[in-house]
Amino acid sequence: MKFLVNIGLETHVQLKTRTKMFCGCLLSTESEPNTNVCPVCLGLPGALPRANKEAVKSTVMSGLMLGCDIARHAEFARKNYFYPDMSKNYQISQSGHPLCLGGGVEIHEGGVPSGAPKRVRVNHIHLEEDAAKINHYARHSGVDYNRCGTPLMEIVGEPDLASPDEAMEYLQKLREILVYAGVSDCNLEDGNMRSDVNVSLRPEGSEKLGTKVEIKNMNTFKGIHAALEFEIARQAALLEAGGAVVQETRRWDGDLGETFSMRTKENAHDYRYFPEPDLLPVDLSDEQIEAWRAELPEAPEAKRERFQADFGIPAYDAGVLAAQKPLADFFEATVAAGAPAKAASNWIMGDLLRLLGAAELDVADLETVTPASLAALLKLVEAKTVNGPTAKALLEEIFEKGGDPDAIVKERGLAQVADAGAIEALARQAIEANPKPAAEFRGGKAASLQFLVGQVMKLSKGKANPKLAADALRALLS
Repeated sequence: MKFLVNIGLETHVQLKTRTKMFCGCLLSTESEPNTNVCPVCLGLPGALPRANKEAVKSTVMSGLMLGCDIARHAEFARKNYFYPDMSKNYQISQSGHPLCLGGGVEIHEGGVPSGAPKRVRVNHIHLEEDAAKINHYARHSGVDYNRCGTPLMEIVGEPDLASPDEAMEYLQKLREILVYAGVSDCNLEDGNMRSDVNVSLRPEGSEKLGTKVEIKNMNTFKGIHAALEFEIARQAALLEAGGAVVQETRRWDGDLGETFSMRTKENAHDYRYFPEPDLLPVDLSDEQIEAWRAELPEAPEAKRERFQADFGIPAYDAGVLAAQKPLADFFEATVAAGAPAKAASNWIMGDLLRLLGAAELDVADLETVTPASLAALLKLVEAKTVNGPTAKALLEEIFEKGGDPDAIVKERGLAQVADAGAIEALARQAIEANPKPAAEFRGGKAASLQFLVGQVMKLSKGKANPKLAADALRALLS
């Protein structure tokens, strides 16, 4: 029997605010445990919460980026459960009245670039507080309440995803959009972004969704993909054998590559939701929403399309450059400074990203190479003032120390030798010093020409125009 897969993701995103969701404690991942705490986030009797306006704004802006309808009225509720990471034994969240409704993320069918466009719907986005962090040691465990109260946005997707690959593209696109909006770093290693994964199978031809299984707190894309592959195969084998899937919560063991049952799935009534008595509802005016909408950045997909249209670069280049907003901004600024668009794209995607990777830096951290200095270097290449190898060496030097390419070229006399007579003289020296490769080229071995070009470059200390050198060698050897 063939089964159809339905996957829905509930993605939790920590918002990049200065203080916590319902108190004034600072948010910091570098502080000593339990130093950024107060009576509110510790849940002490009599402490009263107050909603963080920046967190509300970030949630609304996320909703606007995703095409959601923004609620003019939203309410907080208490979600009751006991666990050491929530000291007051309830979480302030939103249940029936979230800030954002609807919306979606555009992906490709099958999660591959050649697939047809597909819209994965978002049911809603609500705002809540994160729990504390439990740290396990050799002989004991401890709870760090610094994280407790971090503004946490939950994006609840509809079960529109049909494969692990589609889930990956959805998460990557969602992460890209949220980072562009500036609402979160979405750093999976730091726990800024994690997902609860819901998956069910139904017989082909059936419209009714199968029984849903949830896999909790997945914080790596690779782990989500592997967990989905295992769980889909597990449910399919169970159904083919005549068994039934039980609605439950499971955990993923990455070392064993398997999911394991944790508990039967809770429903909303198990949490005994009721309105939060200590917080007023959030009421938003049309004017406020439109003011926040005016602050939205250009969406990643729109930027990709514009890069292709305005700069004439291929879709692949536009995709790489627009994947990170700082990289896209660096490219645009380089072109604005006078660099040819395709050359800027090639050098940024190739040499600059290679240097950044080796130094373990992001483009946002780059202080030595500026868009202006890269544009100046590329203009020197375009004008044939310097050749490719010299330009690459210059970029590496500027990456390490900074500097003005024009000044360095003039100061060191690095300008390319383009005088035909001078290059011909160098070509004669190369032929005389290397009779065997010269004879091999005359005998039909084309590769020998490149060796001789290299000798000309060596004689010129890297300053000869390689094309003119090759032309001169061919003329002398023909």
